Amino acid sequence: MASVHQMRPLRYRTIWLSDIHLGYRGCKADYLLDFLRSTECENLYLVGDIIDIWSMKRRGLYWPQAHNNVIRTVLGKAKHGTRVVYIPGNHDEILRDYAGQVFGNVEIHQDYIHETADGRRLLMLHGDEFDSVIRCSRLVGYLGDTAYDFLLYLNRWVNVVRRRLGFPYWSISAYLKHKVKNAVNVISNFEKAVAHEADRRNVDGLVCGHIHHAEIRKINDVLYCNDGDWVESCTAMVEHQDGTLEILHWSDQMQSMKSHPSAEEEGRQIA
Repeated sequence: MASVHQMRPLRYRTIWLSDIHLGYRGCKADYLLDFLRSTECENLYLVGDIIDIWSMKRRGLYWPQAHNNVIRTVLGKAKHGTRVVYIPGNHDEILRDYAGQVFGNVEIHQDYIHETADGRRLLMLHGDEFDSVIRCSRLVGYLGDTAYDFLLYLNRWVNVVRRRLGFPYWSISAYLKHKVKNAVNVISNFEKAVAHEADRRNVDGLVCGHIHHAEIRKINDVLYCNDGDWVESCTAMVEHQDGTLEILHWSDQMQSMKSHPSAEEEGRQIA
């Protein structure tokens, strides 16, 4: 049976990552490092909330070596031929002041349009522009962020118990977001607003982050893509050489490759 290391690197035309939240204790930096070291790509898009400046302002500096290693790995890719584009989000919005500039071979843009290998034009932006909570009240946004922190804290202890009992990882906040009616409505309204913007900008689709829910689906005639996060789900979106788009759940991918390498094609979401 092939080992997980023998199957790497995985090569893609493009990789999209968002909502990494470096500087926040809930960031799954070790999973992300494994992903970055296991993949190669021509284009790497960082679609906002890569660095969690909100968290560091509220809780003080938290920056372990793993978070530093993520930055170094991304810069290493930029130095050795990968085009890296950074689109800041609301948690790292200070970097929006530097849109149009390049630092360490990393381009910073307010938004950007990517053309896939099969000719589809995808608008990329973080998505907080279409979040009514963030737009209407920064205070409410901070309070929601605090409640989310508590759920993630609770989630860590729940999963300690689940691991000891032999159960897989489970996200409380993700479960609540998709079961509570108001949360489902907020996500649905967000997705529709983002898709409307893509239609207004006359592109084939849109790639965003922000709501920590990875998905690829059609909304009317617009391809809606969300690449997820590295706090709860450890997800990325990738483009294959033929232009096919796919959501990777890296924690599941790691487990699948370790136990059933031949099954790595299972459970993928593509478009």
